[in-house]
Amino acid sequence: MAVDDDTAALRAGVALFNAGEYHAAHDPWETAWLALPDDDPDEPLFHGLIQFTAAVHHARGRNWTGAVGLAAGARDYLGPLPDRHRGVDVAAVRDAVRALEADPERVERAPTAPLTHDGDELGYADLSLQAAAAAADAVAAEYGYDEDVVADAARYAELESERGRSRYAALLFDFLTEEAGRSFIHGRLTDLVAQRRRKEEDVTGLFD
Repeated sequence: MAVDDDTAALRAGVALFNAGEYHAAHDPWETAWLALPDDDPDEPLFHGLIQFTAAVHHARGRNWTGAVGLAAGARDYLGPLPDRHRGVDVAAVRDAVRALEADPERVERAPTAPLTHDGDELGYADLSLQAAAAAADAVAAEYGYDEDVVADAARYAELESERGRSRYAALLFDFLTEEAGRSFIHGRLTDLVAQRRRKEEDVTGLFD
């Protein structure tokens, strides 16, 4: 995975985490992490973030033992990193990890502090198209939507972005942000993607 892909995955996971999607947040981080060699300097960052969001997820499910164990793992991975790495405030994440490890029930008393990247508390609107596509794919997987539709919508959005505004891009961001209307938006995406697929099929093989 290229560096820009890693950054997109990193920012997608941060935005998902900040939206309270603690389980889905691991998806883009895991995609990046699995592609890294064990000795890559970014490996402990992604590994630690995955462990941390899993710890928060288990704590919110009142699995205190699981949360503590995962927080301890996150602490081990993040411990050797500098206080800021790849734009992430690792020092703040380590503080949150230690607090969760010491008292996992804190998630029931106060909201989980947001993560930052390059000093910003990322939301979905702050994401590039590539990062938004990764986040949308994770949300689709989390809630049982058709991931192939989301993946094709992201591909068509990238093609249309060269000409300016894209219907697919707008709907992908709506899919992320409009939770109450997500099923309707996915339906619109499905219809648009089906139309585009038919056009592609119509020209397939014409010049072979």
